[in-house]
Amino acid sequence: MKKIRIEQGDITKLDVDCIVNAANRSLLGGGGVDGAIHRAAGPELLAECRTLHGCETGQAKITRGYRLKARYVIHTVGPVFSGAAQDAAALASCYRNSLDLARAHDIHSIAFPAISTGVYGYPLEEAVPIALQTVSSWLDEHPDYALTVVMSCFNQRACDLYTEFLEDRPS
Repeated sequence: MKKIRIEQGDITKLDVDCIVNAANRSLLGGGGVDGAIHRAAGPELLAECRTLHGCETGQAKITRGYRLKARYVIHTVGPVFSGAAQDAAALASCYRNSLDLARAHDIHSIAFPAISTGVYGYPLEEAVPIALQTVSSWLDEHPDYALTVVMSCFNQRACDLYTEFLEDRPS
């Protein structure tokens, strides 16, 4: 049984082991979900992020969650949308590398925002299938690892797109 849930709301308030931050390459905070996570986690998160020396697009790094309900934050850097074929590969890498890092740290529940769909300009209609196909494939490849994945949606439109895509997929 696949463990993918779709929830609308504030990712910083979710009761999961880990939340994923759609970060910029510096990992030192920014706008959107990145800024919200840094504000909610407190200054200790920024201090730990400074020790990581940034992150490349498609890669992921992990920190503690500090003042968040989540024990961990996985920071991943999505692509700035250009319409090129490599955008999709980089976006898929964000999800795959985050899931690999979660497994390596014995994390069993993780929440993702819609990576790259804010200021990085990735169209939500294109990002949702990439996210859900990548997460579903990863779960299929690791059937013995118990992991619940929450797709955390900022608004109803995002929830509707995720739900529609999941309902249209053959089981």
